[in-house]
Amino acid sequence: MSTLTRITLLALSVLLLQGPARARERAEAGGPKVNGPQEVEVVAVMLDPRTQQPIVLMQGRRDKRSFSMAIGLAEANGIAVPLQGVTPPRPLTHDLFITLFGRLNVTLKRVVITDMRDDIYYAVVYLMANGTDITLDSRPSDAIALAIRAKVPVLVEDRVFEKGGSLVPGPKQRI
Repeated sequence: MSTLTRITLLALSVLLLQGPARARERAEAGGPKVNGPQEVEVVAVMLDPRTQQPIVLMQGRRDKRSFSMAIGLAEANGIAVPLQGVTPPRPLTHDLFITLFGRLNVTLKRVVITDMRDDIYYAVVYLMANGTDITLDSRPSDAIALAIRAKVPVLVEDRVFEKGGSLVPGPKQRI
């Protein structure tokens, strides 16, 4: 097992242990429950140690809940490249979209992972063009790749944490 794999698994273990405990502490403290989407940090893109399938790991900024989504290899690359601060020698598809948005005076505002139904995740991309709000249906992996490049928030609806919940996805959970 490589050092990087060990470090990633250690980080995954820490998130698994801390996330539910911190959320429980807040609930027991009796503070007001906040509903609605919460911003997440895209923590890592890694291989699921069980299935060897790429996953993207996210953690809520508000309550530290964590979850992962299974993604394809190309989608993992689309997220991992900007997440690691790497600039490819030629633009990838998502880089091209960000450039296109800029030239057309379209601003990416945020992305929201909205739901999981039948083991499929759903997302919406929020844009602004000429003072008009535009929303587009999106695969979460594409939305995340765009958001990281544009440095805009990735938000996740509470129901996604509740439905998806598991830190390591089952073989059918795909985006």
